[in-house]
Parts: sequence; structure tokens; C-alpha cells
Amino acid sequence: MTSVTQTRSYSAMIVEDSRLGRVELKSQLTQIPNITLVAEAENLAQARDALAHHQIDVIFLDINLPDGNGFDLLTELLPAPKVIFTTAFEQYALDAFENNAVDYLLKPITQTRLAQACEKLSLSLALEETKTSATSPMTMEERFFVKDGTQCWLIPLSNVERFEAMGNYTQVHFEDKHPMLNRTLAQIEKRLPENHFFRISRSFVVQLDKITAVQPCSSGALELTMESGAKVEVSRRQTSLFKGRFAL
Repeated sequence: MTSVTQTRSYSAMIVEDSRLGRVELKSQLTQIPNITLVAEAENLAQARDALAHHQIDVIFLDINLPDGNGFDLLTELLPAPKVIFTTAFEQYALDAFENNAVDYLLKPITQTRLAQACEKLSLSLALEETKTSATSPMTMEERFFVKDGTQCWLIPLSNVERFEAMGNYTQVHFEDKHPMLNRTLAQIEKRLPENHFFRISRSFVVQLDKITAVQPCSSGALELTMESGAKVEVSRRQTSLFKGRFAL
């Protein structure tokens, strides 16, 4: 279940001992729309200070600096921001990539080569954010994409009445639609906000705000009437948890 988010800007810092080099790179970065320069430093001491005061997504890092080596800075940062090395020396390239560098730019840096490096950066950060968002709860305002046959929907999570397990698939019940999603119910449940959704049985997760009536069953379980008129049963195991959730 993939939620829809907007591309964001990434904060950057330049670490470069040459004033002219900083000015030139700063000018080039203004041509990269999703990179925002928030700090610059001419040595490691200034870089450390900037990192203490700014949230940095990427460092454009020179290697030979007046008070040390650019690699020294990386060993101090856990976790380290993304790094794009900017240097006049080819011999450090292997070390750079062993330190998970996004790219290694040799001076003089062309605008084309800088743009390519920033594209790699965007892909790398977007992948990390996707991995994080794939395990973090969605908000009720977020939408998710469903394709079932030839039909497609962008469904606001708030519109979903219930999710129903169908083997390795899940049926999404919203409005008068019932498309299939290529995810298990357990996978989907991990993404749902707990204060809005509840797992009532092995087969169903329901949105609590879509429940219109609750009736006891002779088995000791509960029967829920949903906004659509559908009736679903809370398993005996989940009934006590359901009751406890709404107890005064």
C-alpha cells in the first residue's frame, strides 16, 4: 500500500576551504531546485558547529582541509548525512565509496556533473524515505493507490470502512467499491493508525468511526453494523479488547 507524498527539498552544507570554491559551488547549487543550502564551512571545526545547529541531509565535502581530512568528519557522525565528495584528487575515490558516498566529483565541477550527482542523491534519499514510510502509520488524510483489473483509485484512508482478508490479497471496502489490493491484511494493518482502525478478527480490520451499532452474539462475541449496512463479527478473542478500548 503506497501512500502519495510530495517531493521535498533537501538541506545541504558545503565544506570547502577555498572561498572561491565555495562561492562557485554555491552558485551552481542555486540551479538545482530541490537542494537548499543552509550552511557552509571552510574547515572541520566550522562543519561540526554547523552540524550541531542545522539538520543536514547532504554534505558537499572536500577532502583535504586545513584542520584535517574530510573522512575524519564522517567517522564522528552516527548516522552520517549523505555525502557528495568534491575534490581535485582522484586517489580517494575508492575510500569515498567505501564510506557510502553518493558521488565523487572532481574539480573543476561542471553543472551537468553536479546535476547528475544531485539526481543520485534524490533517488537515494527518496528510497530511504520510502522504506521508512512503508513501515510507519499513515494519516487519515493520506491516499493510497489501488489498481484492480482496468480500474484505478486513489483512496483517502478516511473513506475506508473495512479491510477484508482474501488469502494473500485484501479487499478494500469504501463507498460502494470493493477492489482487491495485492497485500496481506497483516501487511496493511501495520500501516493503519491504531486510534482509527481495529483488528476485529482474522478476516477484518474496521474503521472505528464507520461503526453505527454493536450487538452481542449468543456465542459471547459481538456483531458490528457498519455505515454501509454490512454486519461483521468481532471474534471472542478480540471482543474483550474491543470492550476494553471503549470502557469508561
